[in-house]
Amino acid sequence: MSAVANPATVAECLRVGAGFSQGDRNWIAEQFATLDARLASFHADATELEVSVKDREARGQKVTLECWIAGRQKIVTTSAEEDLHAALNDVRDDLRRRLNDAKTRQEPRHNKHLRDVPQPQVPTDDQDQDPVADPTRADAETA
Repeated sequence: MSAVANPATVAECLRVGAGFSQGDRNWIAEQFATLDARLASFHADATELEVSVKDREARGQKVTLECWIAGRQKIVTTSAEEDLHAALNDVRDDLRRRLNDAKTRQEPRHNKHLRDVPQPQVPTDDQDQDPVADPTRADAETA
């Protein structure tokens, strides 16, 4: 993984939406600080996070965390937990999982040659153990 000159952090990329005040921002950023390691592979100026809550402190509250990273699809996570702290943790953990899934789907191209190398065959008891019998292992002298 290449180093990013200006890595994204929650403190730098987070904005609060409906249902939260700017006073809540620092508290929420502390809750989401564990996302910093996952976000560090993206540029700060190309990454945005927005958290909002509908019907805060009510029985049917809904917390939404949206993540925009340039060149990728927007990721939206939601939670209907009644406890605000639990709901924030829920959307944070879901975003981390989805970022990890997106990262593993996008395999680095420079590793392609590693995928194309055939795996060595392990001989079984009934197969001949002679390396010359296996044409893939023949020495240059015999070829």
